[in-house]
Amino acid sequence: MGKKTIAKEGRAVHVHYKGTFEDGTVFDSSYDRGEAIEFTVGAGQMIPGFDAAVNGMKVGETKTVTLEPEQAYGEHNPEGIQAVPKQSFPENFEFEAGVVIEGNVQNQPVRGVINQIEEEFVVIDFNHPMAGKNLNFDIELVEVN
Repeated sequence: MGKKTIAKEGRAVHVHYKGTFEDGTVFDSSYDRGEAIEFTVGAGQMIPGFDAAVNGMKVGETKTVTLEPEQAYGEHNPEGIQAVPKQSFPENFEFEAGVVIEGNVQNQPVRGVINQIEEEFVVIDFNHPMAGKNLNFDIELVEVN
């Protein structure tokens, strides 16, 4: 049996990539870390558009794709911005705008950014930081297992 050279659903792959915003700013790069990422094609481990872009690639192939928000982290949802009572936080918590907070709501992990601080509450954006953004990826298929 020959070596697997095409990324297909269910196969584990190693991929190098560089992700950029529309203005060219790099938000993530496996090249910078010196290590390709590994995931199983079609298993839902990656954002949908990235997964779909890798499916069908051959080892050694490179491609550049632009993903709309619905293929990436979704649209920015205004309902994801919530006012949270300050008493929900630990007693000595220091509130600062722009700070990423993490916690649990109904035993589910949540993550958000403090947008503004009021007397009794803080306004937190629970949207993914890349929600609503187009993302560009340079992808290189390194290996198929």
